[in-house]
Amino acid sequence: MTQIEQMIKDMCPYGVEWKTFADLGTFYGGLSGKNKDDFKDGNAKYITYLNIGCNPALRFDILETVKMGPNEKQNTVQYGDALFTGSSETPDECAMSSVVTEQPTENIYLNSFCFGFRFNSLDGICPAFYKHYFRCDAFRKAVRRTANGTTRFNVSKKEFAKLEIPIPPLEIQQRIVDILDKFSALAAELQAELHLRRKQYEYYRTQLLTPHSESNSADNTDDCNWVTKTLGDVCDIKNGKDYKHLNDGKYPVYGSGGIMTYKDQYVYDKPSILLPRKGSIGKIHYVDVPFWNVDTAFYTVIDENQVLPKYLFYYLSTINLEAYNTGTGAIPSLTQTVLKTIEVSFPPLTEQARIVSILDKFEALTTSLSDGIPAEQAAQQKRYEYYRDKLLTFPMAEK
Repeated sequence: MTQIEQMIKDMCPYGVEWKTFADLGTFYGGLSGKNKDDFKDGNAKYITYLNIGCNPALRFDILETVKMGPNEKQNTVQYGDALFTGSSETPDECAMSSVVTEQPTENIYLNSFCFGFRFNSLDGICPAFYKHYFRCDAFRKAVRRTANGTTRFNVSKKEFAKLEIPIPPLEIQQRIVDILDKFSALAAELQAELHLRRKQYEYYRTQLLTPHSESNSADNTDDCNWVTKTLGDVCDIKNGKDYKHLNDGKYPVYGSGGIMTYKDQYVYDKPSILLPRKGSIGKIHYVDVPFWNVDTAFYTVIDENQVLPKYLFYYLSTINLEAYNTGTGAIPSLTQTVLKTIEVSFPPLTEQARIVSILDKFEALTTSLSDGIPAEQAAQQKRYEYYRDKLLTFPMAEK
């Protein structure tokens, strides 16, 4: 019997108390009444959708800004709040959570595409415990049952409020946090090392993709033959296609957030670059197998007599697509018209192939799932998830 199991047996002989969200607190919404201009040169901090989706505990170091009037009434987040994404392209990613585990030192607002939950009281509640619990497999399965939609999925707040969560004694919550945070600390160390490796990769990528750069001119005679054209000159940018439902087919399906599931048809069957139309507009994908992409992403038909698809992918990876945002609200968006104006510089095809070969090797060092730091991260994540799901399974007390 583990220490946690013994603590539960001693402290909760008749099982752990479970309560619904509706019994424990209230939900609140994010920013309202804002337009695109309000998110330029703001005077107040707000939490992005990605901050919540990517971080079990809210990160205060990556907040963005929004304009707020002196008498404007908007909800602010507090210590202990649980924040949830409101919708996603897949039911599996609906209502991803981030818990406020630090005391805010200023007013911080929530973006309009997420919602918050505030406990009526933090007596007997350890917020750090719920940053783990709201990501555990059992809770995520329960959340998926509240999601509905076709091309985009939303959680039903009414059904979400009925979900029950465990309230073990505070001592047990804190002990579980101590254990699971150690796994998280190891993962953070690996992430820091990987970050340094990626910085090195990005430096060499920029050098290789810059016309007449020192690294090119030192060992290549084609550096004087670089040309610059617009993206519209070297490829056609086409809309993805909507769908009603997906089958267990053989073709990957992409949206603005990445790969989703599989379908039994494909939109395009040649190497292509996928460019988000809305949402995560900085996230592009290179695909060299037949694929389907939904209408939240564009695909490209590339003139391979001018530029290699993989070279174009690497080049576009150096460009800040957020700078081309044409969205009028909090959701960023890109248009074909604007994307076609992006300038692309490239050398002859033989030199493009050489650059691609070098960058592929760098890419493998940082992203390979079979060796290196990413493999260590994957193994560490599996260990964390195993112990998290094991530790966060509680017997329910009879009511």
